[in-house]
Amino acid sequence: MISRESVNYSLNNLKKRKKRSFFTILSIFVGITTIFIFVSFGLGLYSYIDEYMEGGSADKVIIQSKGTSLSGMDDTFAFTEGDLEAVEGSSGVYEASGVYFKSAEVVQGKKRFYTLIFGYDPKKPLIMETFNIGIEKGRDLKEGDSGAVLGYNYLFNEKIFPKAYSVGERIEIQEEKVRIVGFYEEIGSPQDDAQIYVTNDLMKDLYGENISYNWIVARVDTENIDRVVENIERDLRKERDLEEGKEDFFVQSFVDMMETYMVVLDMVIGFIILIALISVFVSAVNTANTMITSVLERTKEIGIMKSVGARNSYILGIFLFESSFLGFIAGVIGCALGWLISYVGAAILDNIGYGFLQPSFPISLFAGCILFAILTGAISGVAPAINAMKINPVEALRYE
Repeated sequence: MISRESVNYSLNNLKKRKKRSFFTILSIFVGITTIFIFVSFGLGLYSYIDEYMEGGSADKVIIQSKGTSLSGMDDTFAFTEGDLEAVEGSSGVYEASGVYFKSAEVVQGKKRFYTLIFGYDPKKPLIMETFNIGIEKGRDLKEGDSGAVLGYNYLFNEKIFPKAYSVGERIEIQEEKVRIVGFYEEIGSPQDDAQIYVTNDLMKDLYGENISYNWIVARVDTENIDRVVENIERDLRKERDLEEGKEDFFVQSFVDMMETYMVVLDMVIGFIILIALISVFVSAVNTANTMITSVLERTKEIGIMKSVGARNSYILGIFLFESSFLGFIAGVIGCALGWLISYVGAAILDNIGYGFLQPSFPISLFAGCILFAILTGAISGVAPAINAMKINPVEALRYE
């Protein structure tokens, strides 16, 4: 253990070299701040996805078309009632429901706005269970409804239209006046919070009786979900008269979809943290250089301490404490600045409609970043400390 006298000596030395100490701390805390910001937002996204997956989505699979940016938007592709019956009849499928979605023109006064409109069967609201969205105002759709449930942003002036809407009003969709029965709660992105949801019957009124399903959502046996997916693929190939390997559709469980997103998220965050770690490595080299310079400047002091009986472990402890202390200060400042930037960034993102991009601030994040900064400082100071420990006291006293 380093003594209080040694601590005071080290702190006084750091005070004498304020500029050098400042730039050493600066080089470390920039990297720590970067790591803190991206890890906090990454943890927030992981929490958001976990919460999403814990809803009513684990037992769902979605059957979609291949080859389009938003699967199912290609007008040349269609799921028929026969396809829906084939999916529903597959072994391990409890129930299935077709989903329509189209681009919709929404008008208020002179302003036109284009968004996605979803149509589903209120008797089998599997798609809404998958989305896991609750009602903010009003109510959800019922069988036979000729009304619509709007996204969260329609509740506010200037979010989508100059004037906000309320339950019971009518909104113009595809040149038809549709009564509003409710609003969904905030999802956290401008696109999702501007979507419109109606019954399948109303979708046919708006787009014609010949409209085809874009997706099929099925509730399945989760204990044998891989086998169920194989069954759906086989039965749907047979219904669509397709050869194996030449499917124009794919079947994916919601959990698999989320896991794919998480793998991509891991890669992005990992790459960013790698860049930040390079910054920390550069700062570690800078810290080592600072400590080497400090050893050279204090050679005579070290010689005096050794000549009056100071042990090598005492000298080693002094320099390791100094480098570790610089790392500790950098870690504290880096965490504080990282928290501030993340907090302000989250407020800005929420204000512009990306409320799902919220950081998470567990105690372990603060502790981990500070500990990492201390270790960075300590490791950077090992070589200079060993050099100081090996100084010959006789030669040191002659050093000018």
